[in-house]
Amino acid sequence: MTSTMSEPGAAAARANASVRRAAHRWTTRFRRRSAAHTSAHTPWIRATTLGVGTGLAAGMTLAAAASGLAGYFARAVVTPVRERAEDLEILAVTRGPDGDEVILPITAETVVDGTYGLFFHGGRSLARIGPISALEPKGGTVTRPVEKVYGGDLRTAVRGWWTSVVYLNPADAGFASDEVVITLPGGPSPAWYVAPQPAVAGLPAEHQGPLAGRNVWAIAVHGRGSNRTEGIRALAATSALGAETLLISYRNDGEAPAAVDGRYGLGVTEWEDVEAAIEYALGRGAQDIILFGWSMGGAISLQTADRSRYAEYIRGLVLTGPVIDWMDVLAHQAKANRIPDVVGRLGQWFISNPGGRRVTGLAAPVDLQAMNWIDRADQLRDHVLIMHSVDDNIVPYGASRDLARKNPKVTYVSFAQARHVKEWNHDPQRWDSSVIDWVTDLFSRPAPGQTRPGEPGYYA
Repeated sequence: MTSTMSEPGAAAARANASVRRAAHRWTTRFRRRSAAHTSAHTPWIRATTLGVGTGLAAGMTLAAAASGLAGYFARAVVTPVRERAEDLEILAVTRGPDGDEVILPITAETVVDGTYGLFFHGGRSLARIGPISALEPKGGTVTRPVEKVYGGDLRTAVRGWWTSVVYLNPADAGFASDEVVITLPGGPSPAWYVAPQPAVAGLPAEHQGPLAGRNVWAIAVHGRGSNRTEGIRALAATSALGAETLLISYRNDGEAPAAVDGRYGLGVTEWEDVEAAIEYALGRGAQDIILFGWSMGGAISLQTADRSRYAEYIRGLVLTGPVIDWMDVLAHQAKANRIPDVVGRLGQWFISNPGGRRVTGLAAPVDLQAMNWIDRADQLRDHVLIMHSVDDNIVPYGASRDLARKNPKVTYVSFAQARHVKEWNHDPQRWDSSVIDWVTDLFSRPAPGQTRPGEPGYYA
């Protein structure tokens, strides 16, 4: 149940082929009708009429096909995915020297070292899969240890899907948590509250993180198509820091109440739910907030920092594989799925203009330009840590790198081979240490407003 945007692109690619086949049928049918209607004319007139008619029909058909494909693409982008495709074959589960091992086909995902999740039985069960133990390029298989199975029997599964999620709840990661309810604009929504637990994070029980006792809360904002389980991976770092952590749900994620239109706002609506989480934290003593966001959760976090009435309490953002510029991401997805550039741009128009609402089902258009932080780099007020893999196949890393180049408040940490939002999975020590070091440094300086420009220690 990992954050992804490749599914809309893949669906649009299938629609692309379907629309092209329909266009061919429509054009052929028009040619036949034109030939029948012009049979009494001279050959020259018949040829001219057929040529004009065919050209007109082809033009109209291609325009309709392009519009239909663009609409399909746009609608898929803003429509929540309710069912995931089990697109990974589970070849076998065998007994290894240290326990069960699973044999999987070699894919771009399964050959990356690290710890990952494998959902199976329709997403009702999850297996935590460890680092590669054997690789057979000739046979096209990879073998990895099964570290833990949460529900179900992996031996009976034949298909599943690879994911960055490795725990179903904080307890699976060793962290005690409280199930709390946050009142969102759309109604009550579940969240996990996790107090700092240094011993679970691998530190001495008496360890006091640099944020201990300072009423700093971390709020984890998951990505598109995922849920609050995505943020569990951050608990070791936030606990080591001494921060209290809130793992939230937001509209359309399957746990929080759905939006009225049942569509993603890509950040321009969801930020209100994060604001409600901030209000919840402030009501329980929080004095500073750090937003953690993955993929679309990064776009949501940036909108929260930009628009929320509680923006002054946000001290920093920690973003992993974030969407910095939706137009860049949508263009990448269109190109990756062989959708013509003009069709991809038309899809963006459908999403961002009132005229596209009947196509997308959005209650209001999504202002994509307002979420283009490359163009708005000078308007970004908060300090931001971005961790992004250079081989991210869903959200290109270039915008993250460029934002850091344009705004000195942005720190960019490059990962490799991690694909999309799996930086922690591939190298958890580096992810954790990057977060701990950056946040520690951030809070070692005076907060904005504590000193005036020109005074020693001024920090903007």
